[in-house]
Amino acid sequence: MFRTKRSGLIRRLWRSRAPVEGDGEADRGTHGSGGCCMGKATKVAKSNAGSEAELKALTHSILKKIKEKQLEVLLQAVESKGGARSPCLLLPSKVDAKVGQQSYSLPMLLYKVFRWPDLRHSSELKRLSCCESYGKINPELVCCNPHHMSRLCELESPPPPYSRYPMDYLKPPDSPDSGPSPSETGGTTYSAPVGLSDSLALQESGERAHWCVVAYWEEKTRVGRLYSVQEPSLDIFYDLPQGNGFCLGQLCSDNKSQLVQMVRAKIGYGIQLTREPDGVWVYNRSCYPIFIKSATLDNPDSRTLLVHKVFPGFSIKAFDYEKAGSLQRPNDHEFTQQPRTGFTVQISFVKGWGQCYTRQFISSCPCWLEVIFNTR
Repeated sequence: MFRTKRSGLIRRLWRSRAPVEGDGEADRGTHGSGGCCMGKATKVAKSNAGSEAELKALTHSILKKIKEKQLEVLLQAVESKGGARSPCLLLPSKVDAKVGQQSYSLPMLLYKVFRWPDLRHSSELKRLSCCESYGKINPELVCCNPHHMSRLCELESPPPPYSRYPMDYLKPPDSPDSGPSPSETGGTTYSAPVGLSDSLALQESGERAHWCVVAYWEEKTRVGRLYSVQEPSLDIFYDLPQGNGFCLGQLCSDNKSQLVQMVRAKIGYGIQLTREPDGVWVYNRSCYPIFIKSATLDNPDSRTLLVHKVFPGFSIKAFDYEKAGSLQRPNDHEFTQQPRTGFTVQISFVKGWGQCYTRQFISSCPCWLEVIFNTR
C-alpha cells in the first residue's frame, strides 16, 4: 500500500509529540522543584498503555481533518521547537475532544500533545504577541500553533527566604556599612553602565526613541555595545534558526573561562523580550532556566528583592508599568540610584545567584543581561 503525504506528516507529528515523565526523553529543563513556576513542581506520570492508545487514536483522527498545508505548518513548529518562524494555525475553537473522562478544546489538546503534557487549564497559558489571535476574545478561529503560546510563570507566595536579596546590599557605596561595590553587582545599581551614552546619543541624533537598551555581560565584563530597542519585540539568542534580533553569538568575547563558554553555548534560542500594554514580558525560549531580578516582581512593601527562576517555555511579566510608578518613592535606595534612563531588570542564563546559590551577585554569573528601561 502506498502511503500518502498526509499520513506521513501525521506519523512524523506523533513521533514529535512532547515526552512525558518516564519516557527518558523529557526536556532537561522541563521539570524541577522550587523557583517561581509552580506548575513545574508537578510531575507528570507516564501514561498507561490504554490512555496512550486512546490519545494516539484521538490525535490521529483530529489531524486527519486538518488540511495538508496546516499539517506542514504544525510540523515545522513542532520539529523546530519554535525555532523556525511558523505562521498561525487557525482552527475552530469550539471543537471539543475527550480523553478518558476529561474533555479538552481542540487548541488545548494540541498544546498538551505537542508541548505540555501536564497542562490542565487554558488559564495557565499566555499567547505570544506575534500570534494573530493575540488579544482577541472568543474568536471562531483560534491559532493552535503550540509555539505561539507560553506557560504563565506563577510567583510563589510567600517566597522562600533563601532567595531573598537583602536591601542592605542596595545602599549607596559611600554608606558607612555599604554592601558590595558596584563592580560586584555589575555596576548597574548606582550608576549608568559604561557606554550608556551610546544609546542616549541615538535620541540626540534624531532617531526614533528606544523603549529600552540591553547590555550583555560575561561575569564582570560587558561584551559588545548596548543594543537599543525600538521594535515592540526583541529576540535575544545565541543560536536561533532564522534569528532576527540581538545575536550574542556574533559578539567578540575574550573570556576563555570554560564555564562561560559552556553557558554561552546553552543560551540557544534565548529569550524573547516583548513590550505589551500592561508591561514588559520575558519568554524563555531556551532549553534551560533563566533567572530574573526585577523590583516590580516583588511586594511594594518588601525590604528585599527576589531572584525568580523561569523554566523553559514559561513567560513572566518582568516589568510592570503600573507598579513601577508606585515604586518611585523618594527614600528608596533601589530606585533613587537607578540610571537616568529608568529601571533595570537583570537576567542570568542557566546559572542563578543569591543566597541559595554559590554565586551571591549576578556579576559572578557566566552570562547575563541587564535591560534598562527608558521611562522618559
